[in-house]
Amino acid sequence: MHKSPQKRINEKILFSGQSRFIIVIFVLIAALMISSAVIELQQSKKELAELMTKQAHSLLESLIIASQNTLHASTYLDEISKDRLINNASLIKILYENDQLTNSMLDQISRQNNIYRINIFNRNGKKLFTSHPQQHTNLPEKHSPKDILAPIFSGEADTLIIGYKEARYETGYRFAVALSARNGTVIVLNVDADEMLKFKRAIDFGALIRKVVEANPQIEYIALQSTEHILAAAGNVVELDGVEQSDFLTAAYQDSVFSTRFASFESGKVFEAVHPFSYENEIIGLFRLGLSLSPMADINERIYRRLLVITLILIIVGFVLFVYLFTRHRYDTLQKQYEVVETYSGNIIDNASDAIIVYDREQGIKIFNGAAEKMFLIGRTEVLGKDLRSLFVEPDCQTLLDEDSFLQQINCKIGDRNRDLLASKNSFSDRDKIENTILLLRDLTEQKQLQAQLERQQRLTAMGELASGVAHEIRNPLNAIGAIVQQLDKDFEPVESKEEYHELAGVVYNEVKRINKTVQDFLRFSRPEALHLLSFPLGDFFQDLEKQYSQLLVQHQISLSIQMDWRGVVYWDKNQMKQVFINLIQNAQDAIGEKGTIAIDIKSTAFDEIMVRIEDSGGGIPEKILSNIFNLYFTTKAKGTGIGLSIVQRIIFEHGGIISVDSEQGKGTVFTIKLPIRTQEKAS
Repeated sequence: MHKSPQKRINEKILFSGQSRFIIVIFVLIAALMISSAVIELQQSKKELAELMTKQAHSLLESLIIASQNTLHASTYLDEISKDRLINNASLIKILYENDQLTNSMLDQISRQNNIYRINIFNRNGKKLFTSHPQQHTNLPEKHSPKDILAPIFSGEADTLIIGYKEARYETGYRFAVALSARNGTVIVLNVDADEMLKFKRAIDFGALIRKVVEANPQIEYIALQSTEHILAAAGNVVELDGVEQSDFLTAAYQDSVFSTRFASFESGKVFEAVHPFSYENEIIGLFRLGLSLSPMADINERIYRRLLVITLILIIVGFVLFVYLFTRHRYDTLQKQYEVVETYSGNIIDNASDAIIVYDREQGIKIFNGAAEKMFLIGRTEVLGKDLRSLFVEPDCQTLLDEDSFLQQINCKIGDRNRDLLASKNSFSDRDKIENTILLLRDLTEQKQLQAQLERQQRLTAMGELASGVAHEIRNPLNAIGAIVQQLDKDFEPVESKEEYHELAGVVYNEVKRINKTVQDFLRFSRPEALHLLSFPLGDFFQDLEKQYSQLLVQHQISLSIQMDWRGVVYWDKNQMKQVFINLIQNAQDAIGEKGTIAIDIKSTAFDEIMVRIEDSGGGIPEKILSNIFNLYFTTKAKGTGIGLSIVQRIIFEHGGIISVDSEQGKGTVFTIKLPIRTQEKAS
């Protein structure tokens, strides 16, 4: 380094005028630095010991908290598995004791709730019901259900937490619970426990302290030691002195305090810190942490010659670290906020009641929420990445594909059903400048059907009230007119036009009878029959219906097929409901005429409903009159009265259900009835 001219001049002045002063100052500074270094060297062990004490205490506290969390996590995992299985077992018990349980239903419950097996055993350990019909005929049995379930079979317990057990035939482990049921039977549910045990092994004490030791090369060993033996250890541990053999360890264990010492370990010394470990107010053992003293020796050797350098480095590193930590903290905070918002938004989208579809022209469909899956009856994995046109193939759905932005109600055929949809379509650009389109669909079909049914019911009620109000005023004069006409026709005979007179009298009397019948029909809607509800099997109901109509339909070369996917017990007015299906089958027969099919399909829905579809292969109903078929006295038949479907709708309405119709000329007609599944117990 070259000295500046001014500095050279200053040095000459110092050497010439103040040389002694500079030498004294230099000596004083040197002495101060040397004495400071010596004092620092003497104090280093003490300060480093205190530092290591703090670090060891912090590390042990963190280790204890992590260990307690490990135990909590393991216990919590068992508890939630137990509670989930008990809750499902209770539901299955209700179904079983109400004779509503089948193997297929158990299979459906196990798949929907991620349960590995569901079995129902009798006292002999024989399966009565199972979600897994496969039999293991060639595999040895490792244990018997009769032995495991003995406490329930003997009446000692009604609920048994079996917990972890080896699989009966296969490899692996299961977590199981059992619940007593009627007639000494037992409901057993289990889940595959291999992943649970793998998770427990990944978070147990051994794994935890091994990870800590591997991540910290200055740690010689970590051990959890009871008064009898070492529970877990990691590091260079071959042998450790027992708790009862050391006064230091005994005092720390009995007094439940954190303590430190310099101890001999193998061929050298370590700085050892100990801390009792307790769980749920019970001391499990003593955590022992051995730290290497090599850093202390290295620091002691370099402390004098590197003091200034370290100070500068620490200042620089501290400043850089402060900036880094501050920046990192802000980044982590923003990242967490983003994840919270993203998770919250994702949950809102997936749990929204409206179908939400997001797509772009290059990547296809990107978001397909749960409501969309229910609407299109297809899983999201089957449509993600595909073009939107794969969902809307019918011409009447073209508006959803062609227009860029809109909010309107449209009628669109999805699958085999016409749906009234409230559709909203908009576009937005993401951060990658990719234009995305979001399509929101709200299914208004059932809402409109219910609204139309309510409106029709209101009209019928109004007509009934009108009939009730005027019936007596009309019927009494009508009866009088009828009686007078009959009396005149009998007692009086004109001199001329006798035949014409009697004919006109007959016409008047018949018209009076017709008007009286019309009033009588009105009264049927103003005073409908009260429901006489009773419980009966739905299968027997449709079996009787099939016997009643099979011979009549064969005469017209019409085949009747009834497909029942649900055969539970219903709580209906049997006679009135039979009138409903008689009317619908008769209408289907009239629509077909000769040669055709009538198909009745019965199944349950996800909303605790029974859905009955009556489909015929007739000529269909013209669209212009489709909305009027439930109106009173509306008929297209030459001999029809126009009250059959009105009666059908009223009966369905009084049972809390909805009836709708889909028809297309030349393709037949489908009547769909949805009724709540009600038993006598639910109704009461």
